Amino acid sequence: MEAAEFLTRGLRDRTRALIGWCVGVAAYIAMIAAIFPSIEGEANFDQLVQDYPEALKSLFGFSGNLTSGPGFIDTELFNLMLPLLAIVFAINLGTRTLAGEEEAGRLELLFAYPVRRRNGVAAKGLAVGIEVAILVAVVFLALVVLDPIFGLDLPLGRLTGAVVGLGLLAVLHGWLSLAVGAAHPSRALAIAVPAVFAAFSFLVNGLHGLASWLDPFRFLSSFWWIGQSPLADGVRPVGLVVVGLASVVALCAAAVLIERRDLELP
Repeated sequence: MEAAEFLTRGLRDRTRALIGWCVGVAAYIAMIAAIFPSIEGEANFDQLVQDYPEALKSLFGFSGNLTSGPGFIDTELFNLMLPLLAIVFAINLGTRTLAGEEEAGRLELLFAYPVRRRNGVAAKGLAVGIEVAILVAVVFLALVVLDPIFGLDLPLGRLTGAVVGLGLLAVLHGWLSLAVGAAHPSRALAIAVPAVFAAFSFLVNGLHGLASWLDPFRFLSSFWWIGQSPLADGVRPVGLVVVGLASVVALCAAAVLIERRDLELP
């Protein structure tokens, strides 16, 4: 078995789950987009949001401009729900790909074939990246199709940047899960570490402006590098680069760590 077969096998084994995720996410986006015409241009709605507590507005990125298409989609999708769904999806993939297979006793059998462990892990990581790319491509296509139907008026360039940022955010946490699974044969740990990092990143990004002691930690937040309002404010290219590099570091760490320990039988 060559490294390429690790890739194709991983994609083939999870085809049904991937289709289910894509259909579910597209349906959720359609449901949210369908709400927008009922609040478009309602000044009272924006005023209501302005009256929310500052901590709530900061944490969830309420810009006070929910009656515009970009502001509405930022708040309802890109500020929390889409990153949450994409990260859960990626962590699940990363966990099942390595720690899950090792707990099930299948990983040692796979690596018994004449293939370097690091090459096999790199192929598994690439499979995670491809599945994430497919999911965020569905997000992009769904919003492009729904834009003229519900009058969202989304800028295509910023939408592209937002979707790329969403994909990189998911891949970072998925490959971090892969690295934890490579370091220790625990499915629970492979879920917990990237999940805690995601929660930390979200809270620091949302609250650092209100709590000055959190401000120095914003550089450690993956959410901060991507930004809270990618459609209204755009995504910083340097943020995409930083998150992309961090993802590569996580995958390289997984490839190195898997070479340095014995694989456990169930």
